[in-house]
Amino acid sequence: MTAVITPLRNQITLQGVSWATYQSLVRDLETAPGQRLTYDQGTLEIMVPLPPHEGYKKLMGRMVEVTTEETNTEIRSLGSTTWSREDLRQGLEPDQCYYIQHEQAVRGKDAIDLTIDPPPDLAIEIDNTSSSLNRMAIYAALGVPEVWRFNGETLTIYALGEGGYRPQRASTVLPLLNQGDVLRFLQESQTVGETTWVKGFRQWLRAKLEAQ
Repeated sequence: MTAVITPLRNQITLQGVSWATYQSLVRDLETAPGQRLTYDQGTLEIMVPLPPHEGYKKLMGRMVEVTTEETNTEIRSLGSTTWSREDLRQGLEPDQCYYIQHEQAVRGKDAIDLTIDPPPDLAIEIDNTSSSLNRMAIYAALGVPEVWRFNGETLTIYALGEGGYRPQRASTVLPLLNQGDVLRFLQESQTVGETTWVKGFRQWLRAKLEAQ
């Protein structure tokens, strides 16, 4: 393999990586969690998330899970599962991902094939360190309907349509949540303990449901 290694803080980019090598690394790193791989037609990025990244992804995941609990919505949580398609020669690992509308289509499946099965309905991206690859283009190629991106200050909710992703004010997969409310709770998480924060989010959500 011919490769150019470009170190940038907590990430390394390699050029000229074969699909077989990428798949081998995905398998090998299953026992070494904490490294995120992104592959795009021969270019491989390996990133090691920093502590703020891990904290925010957990908090955003808890918002999704509390919302689906309070609305009695079945989901399948698949965390940082690797999603890839050999025909596209693309693959990535979200920070968190969920089947929501299509949960039943993959319920109980140990192996999900994106050439046959639907992709996750929601992916969550924490962008504390910018990727050298266009991850949104890969999500679009894989057909993921909605992506939430948070960079530590700004949250954007993207919905997939013709021509790619467009930002929107509220979530389509979880209509109770909008950009402003999610961002407000992420900001509040920096001033209160996590248990208190989750209780506050749950109380807010219940009040919103009762007002409907």
